[in-house]
Amino acid sequence: MISPASTEKQTVRVAIYTRVSTPDQANGDFTSIDSQEEYCRSFGHSQRGKGWEEKALHYSDPGISGTTMNRPGFTQLLNDAGLHLFDVLVVYRFDRLSRNNKDFHVICDRLESLGISIVSVSEQINTTEPAGRAMRSLMATFSQLEVDTTSQRTLDKIATAKRQGRWCGGIPVLGYDAVDKKLVVNEDEAPMVREIFNLYLKHRSVQKVCAEINRRGWTTKSWTTKTGHVRVGKPFSKSTLAHLLANVTLIGHVSHRGQVYPGEHPGLIRKSTFDRVQAILKKGQQASGEKVSNKYNFLLKGLLRCKACGTAYVPTTTRKGSKVYRYYACSGAQKNGFKTCPRPTLSAHKMEQLVAQQIRVIGQDPALQAEVLRQTKRATRAETGRLKAEQKQLAAKRDKVAKETNGLLQALAGGQAPGTSISSRLAELEAQTAVLDRRLREIETELQTIADSTVDPADLAQTLSLFEPIWDVLFPAEQARIIHLLVREIEFDGASGKFGIRFHPTGIRALAGEMELELAR
Repeated sequence: MISPASTEKQTVRVAIYTRVSTPDQANGDFTSIDSQEEYCRSFGHSQRGKGWEEKALHYSDPGISGTTMNRPGFTQLLNDAGLHLFDVLVVYRFDRLSRNNKDFHVICDRLESLGISIVSVSEQINTTEPAGRAMRSLMATFSQLEVDTTSQRTLDKIATAKRQGRWCGGIPVLGYDAVDKKLVVNEDEAPMVREIFNLYLKHRSVQKVCAEINRRGWTTKSWTTKTGHVRVGKPFSKSTLAHLLANVTLIGHVSHRGQVYPGEHPGLIRKSTFDRVQAILKKGQQASGEKVSNKYNFLLKGLLRCKACGTAYVPTTTRKGSKVYRYYACSGAQKNGFKTCPRPTLSAHKMEQLVAQQIRVIGQDPALQAEVLRQTKRATRAETGRLKAEQKQLAAKRDKVAKETNGLLQALAGGQAPGTSISSRLAELEAQTAVLDRRLREIETELQTIADSTVDPADLAQTLSLFEPIWDVLFPAEQARIIHLLVREIEFDGASGKFGIRFHPTGIRALAGEMELELAR
């Protein structure tokens, strides 16, 4: 007769481990997890004659890849193994434990050091036997080969898809949404992206632009994962802003391992604008974020652009003895060679005189004034549209913040969550609300300013007629300030020698008031 002690000694305590890699495999009435468990329990039932217990522990990781060791069910299994709660671990296949060869051997060695055997049901391998241990190693090697082969095939597919211009997943870029595995333009975010590029061309400083857009309450991309989790956008940092400014997705391209290919999606930014931004980023002009002094009184600094290159003319000087000569040099020509531009340098004095004279001529010609009015009205409509688009997006974000705030307050009142965590989140939401409200008020003010500054023929004629009598008596610094108040951009055509002036819609009335004060002194 077998003593009770001997019977207890022969009892084999069993544990089962199951896993599937994707959430889809774990959903349904009878899943792959269920199938694995049924196979393992059936095998355990067949081994009852060898003392295997009827009821087995079950550890499971549905929807978690075997390439990682960070799995809740598997972690609990290892903890219980250390407590000697079972003697045999049954799996449907060895690759359920791990699909990494190195990790697999570490797992097996750890379990075997605790006296725990591993049995694979489908592969009929039992590590309590020498042949089983040899087969275990062989099967792990093939499993690793399968992983590596699949990984390489996936990388090859991604490379081919990107060469064909297709988007291959990941976090969508600000300005786009992912719809049916394609990028489509987000009409609310697109104006923000364009404005960020315009701000950078204006300030030439990542730090300044980052501070400005964060002040406005703009954030990085908010998006929803395939599993329905919402990833809320965060305030911009210098690195996230610099990454956005250098992202070729925004010009309708895709990149892969340093190569750029035309994409299927439309671009948000003109290539000429994108290239100008890249040139500035490359030079590192954003590093200091400090305003460069205008020691030699360049009146058109930051306003003059080359039509042929699409780049800015930048101030430069040469010295002969004690005399300093001022020029505007095409930054595109400086980068690519002076032969690439029809007029790589311009005399600063002559160009400034021509611009001033052109403004005088406009003040005396009703036909030219009518054209200026048409231009300013187009610019006004564009600026109003941009501000209203930003207003719409920020208002929607403000509503979401308010909804989340109300939900947290209700949870706090009902005692449904820890007060400390809710209070912390409420403080964050309150800060976001303050930023959004401030920017929304600013937009209202800007829209009202534009509406109040609508230019009519009388305003324009008055402003430009006052330009003539006071211009020559102003100091250079005052001349530069008035030019920048009045003019938005000057485009110079080096091939024809002609240039066009774009005026600030809101600057004309302001300038008229200033000039009236000058004349009254």
